[in-house]
Amino acid sequence: MKKTFLNFFKEIAETVVISVAIVLLIRTFLLQPFFVKGESMLPNFSSGDYLIVDEITPRLSGFERGEVIVFRSPNSSSVFFIKRIIGLPEERVVIKDGKIFIYNKQNSTGFQLEEPYLTENYTPGSVDITLKKNQYFVLGDNRKASYDSRSWGALDRSAIIGVVRLRAWPPKALAVFIH
Repeated sequence: MKKTFLNFFKEIAETVVISVAIVLLIRTFLLQPFFVKGESMLPNFSSGDYLIVDEITPRLSGFERGEVIVFRSPNSSSVFFIKRIIGLPEERVVIKDGKIFIYNKQNSTGFQLEEPYLTENYTPGSVDITLKKNQYFVLGDNRKASYDSRSWGALDRSAIIGVVRLRAWPPKALAVFIH
Protein backbone atom coordinates (compact mmCIF):
# COMPACT_ATOMS: atom_id res chain seq x y z
CA MET A 1 0.00 0.00 0.00
CA LYS A 2 2.79 2.42 0.94
CA LYS A 3 4.68 1.70 -2.30
CA THR A 4 1.54 2.31 -4.42
CA PHE A 5 0.97 5.62 -2.64
CA LEU A 6 4.57 6.74 -3.33
CA ASN A 7 4.35 5.66 -6.98
CA PHE A 8 1.16 7.69 -7.34
CA PHE A 9 2.86 10.86 -6.06
CA LYS A 10 5.95 10.15 -8.16
CA GLU A 11 3.81 9.95 -11.30
CA ILE A 12 2.01 13.18 -10.41
CA ALA A 13 5.33 14.95 -9.81
CA GLU A 14 6.72 13.71 -13.14
CA THR A 15 3.59 14.85 -14.96
CA VAL A 16 3.74 18.32 -13.37
CA VAL A 17 7.46 18.74 -14.13
CA ILE A 18 7.02 17.66 -17.76
CA SER A 19 3.97 19.92 -18.20
CA VAL A 20 5.76 22.94 -16.75
CA ALA A 21 8.79 22.28 -18.96
CA ILE A 22 6.61 22.08 -22.08
CA VAL A 23 4.75 25.29 -21.21
CA LEU A 24 8.01 27.12 -20.52
CA LEU A 25 9.52 25.94 -23.82
CA ILE A 26 6.44 27.01 -25.77
CA ARG A 27 6.25 30.42 -24.07
CA THR A 28 9.98 31.04 -24.40
CA PHE A 29 10.60 29.95 -27.97
CA LEU A 30 7.34 29.53 -29.89
CA LEU A 31 4.28 31.48 -28.75
CA GLN A 32 3.80 34.27 -26.27
CA PRO A 33 0.66 36.03 -25.06
CA PHE A 34 0.36 39.83 -24.97
CA PHE A 35 -2.37 42.30 -24.05
CA VAL A 36 -2.91 45.40 -26.17
CA LYS A 37 -2.71 48.59 -24.14
CA GLY A 38 -3.63 51.91 -25.70
CA GLU A 39 -5.26 53.15 -28.89
CA SER A 40 -2.37 53.25 -31.37
CA MET A 41 -3.69 50.26 -33.35
CA LEU A 42 -7.36 51.22 -33.56
CA PRO A 43 -9.60 50.23 -35.28
CA ASN A 44 -7.92 46.84 -35.88
CA PHE A 45 -6.74 46.16 -32.32
CA SER A 46 -8.27 47.60 -29.16
CA SER A 47 -6.99 48.08 -25.66
CA GLY A 48 -7.55 44.84 -23.76
CA ASP A 49 -7.26 42.52 -26.78
CA TYR A 50 -5.42 39.32 -25.86
CA LEU A 51 -2.98 38.33 -28.60
CA ILE A 52 -0.87 35.26 -29.29
CA VAL A 53 2.46 36.12 -30.89
CA ASP A 54 4.42 33.69 -33.07
CA GLU A 55 8.12 33.95 -32.20
CA ILE A 56 9.56 31.14 -34.30
CA THR A 57 8.25 31.59 -37.88
CA PRO A 58 9.72 35.09 -38.36
CA ARG A 59 13.12 33.84 -37.22
CA LEU A 60 13.02 31.26 -39.99
CA SER A 61 11.41 33.21 -42.83
CA GLY A 62 11.63 36.90 -41.92
CA PHE A 63 8.91 39.55 -41.80
CA GLU A 64 6.53 40.86 -44.43
CA ARG A 65 5.13 44.32 -45.07
CA GLY A 66 1.73 44.67 -43.43
CA GLU A 67 2.36 42.17 -40.63
CA VAL A 68 1.57 43.29 -37.09
CA ILE A 69 4.46 42.74 -34.71
CA VAL A 70 5.20 43.02 -31.00
CA PHE A 71 8.61 44.44 -30.07
CA ARG A 72 10.57 46.01 -27.24
CA SER A 73 10.35 49.79 -27.11
CA PRO A 74 13.42 51.55 -28.52
CA ASN A 75 13.51 53.57 -25.28
CA SER A 76 12.86 50.85 -22.68
CA SER A 77 13.43 47.11 -23.05
CA SER A 78 10.78 46.37 -20.41
CA VAL A 79 8.02 48.07 -22.46
CA PHE A 80 6.42 46.31 -25.44
CA PHE A 81 4.76 47.93 -28.45
CA ILE A 82 2.47 46.60 -31.16
CA LYS A 83 2.76 48.16 -34.63
CA ARG A 84 2.49 47.27 -38.31
CA ILE A 85 5.52 46.79 -40.57
CA ILE A 86 5.56 49.41 -43.32
CA GLY A 87 9.19 49.51 -44.47
CA LEU A 88 11.50 46.53 -44.94
CA PRO A 89 15.31 46.38 -44.67
CA GLU A 90 17.23 48.42 -47.25
CA GLU A 91 14.12 50.30 -48.41
CA ARG A 92 13.56 54.02 -48.46
CA VAL A 93 10.30 55.17 -46.82
CA VAL A 94 8.92 58.62 -47.60
CA ILE A 95 5.87 60.12 -45.93
CA LYS A 96 4.69 63.25 -47.70
CA ASP A 97 1.32 64.96 -48.03
CA GLY A 98 -0.36 62.20 -45.99
CA LYS A 99 0.83 59.40 -48.26
CA ILE A 100 3.51 56.71 -47.87
CA PHE A 101 5.93 55.93 -50.69
CA ILE A 102 8.29 52.95 -50.75
CA TYR A 103 11.49 52.80 -52.81
CA ASN A 104 13.41 49.54 -53.16
CA LYS A 105 15.41 47.43 -55.65
CA GLN A 106 12.23 46.20 -57.34
CA ASN A 107 10.68 49.69 -57.51
CA SER A 108 13.48 52.23 -57.90
CA THR A 109 10.97 54.93 -58.90
CA GLY A 110 8.84 54.07 -55.85
CA PHE A 111 5.22 53.14 -55.27
CA GLN A 112 2.48 54.50 -53.07
CA LEU A 113 1.65 52.07 -50.27
CA GLU A 114 -1.93 50.81 -50.36
CA GLU A 115 -3.30 49.95 -46.91
CA PRO A 116 -6.70 48.24 -47.13
CA TYR A 117 -6.64 47.50 -43.37
CA LEU A 118 -7.01 51.23 -42.58
CA THR A 119 -10.30 53.09 -42.48
CA GLU A 120 -8.52 56.38 -43.12
CA ASN A 121 -5.57 56.37 -45.53
CA TYR A 122 -3.87 59.51 -44.27
CA THR A 123 -0.52 59.45 -42.50
CA PRO A 124 0.50 62.71 -40.83
CA GLY A 125 4.12 63.78 -40.76
CA SER A 126 7.07 64.22 -43.02
CA VAL A 127 9.64 61.41 -43.14
CA ASP A 128 12.40 60.40 -45.52
CA ILE A 129 14.42 57.48 -44.15
CA THR A 130 16.57 54.79 -45.72
CA LEU A 131 16.61 51.58 -43.70
CA LYS A 132 19.73 49.53 -43.10
CA LYS A 133 20.07 45.76 -43.49
CA ASN A 134 18.31 44.76 -40.23
CA GLN A 135 15.94 47.70 -39.81
CA TYR A 136 12.18 48.10 -40.20
CA PHE A 137 9.85 51.09 -40.34
CA VAL A 138 6.70 50.54 -38.26
CA LEU A 139 3.50 52.54 -37.79
CA GLY A 140 0.41 52.24 -35.65
CA ASP A 141 -2.90 51.86 -37.52
CA ASN A 142 -4.28 54.88 -35.66
CA ARG A 143 -1.85 57.24 -37.36
CA LYS A 144 -3.00 60.35 -35.50
CA ALA A 145 -2.40 58.77 -32.08
CA SER A 146 0.59 56.48 -32.50
CA TYR A 147 4.11 56.76 -31.14
CA ASP A 148 6.06 54.94 -33.85
CA SER A 149 8.94 55.13 -36.34
CA ARG A 150 7.91 58.67 -37.28
CA SER A 151 9.03 59.68 -33.78
CA TRP A 152 11.99 57.42 -33.00
CA GLY A 153 13.17 56.21 -36.41
CA ALA A 154 14.02 52.72 -37.62
CA LEU A 155 13.34 49.62 -35.54
CA ASP A 156 16.18 47.12 -35.25
CA ARG A 157 15.24 43.49 -35.94
CA SER A 158 16.76 42.41 -32.61
CA ALA A 159 13.98 44.27 -30.75
CA ILE A 160 11.19 42.29 -32.45
CA ILE A 161 9.54 39.58 -30.33
CA GLY A 162 7.28 38.15 -33.03
CA VAL A 163 4.26 38.42 -35.31
CA VAL A 164 0.66 38.58 -34.07
CA ARG A 165 -1.09 35.39 -35.23
CA LEU A 166 -4.23 35.21 -33.09
CA ARG A 167 -6.58 37.53 -31.24
CA ALA A 168 -8.04 35.27 -28.56
CA TRP A 169 -9.95 37.89 -26.56
CA PRO A 170 -12.57 39.27 -26.62
CA PRO A 171 -14.44 36.24 -28.04
CA LYS A 172 -16.53 38.35 -30.43
CA ALA A 173 -13.30 39.65 -32.02
CA LEU A 174 -11.58 36.26 -32.32
CA ALA A 175 -9.34 36.37 -35.41
CA VAL A 176 -6.43 34.51 -36.98
CA PHE A 177 -3.80 36.56 -38.80
CA ILE A 178 -1.89 34.74 -41.52
CA HIS A 179 -0.12 37.04 -43.91
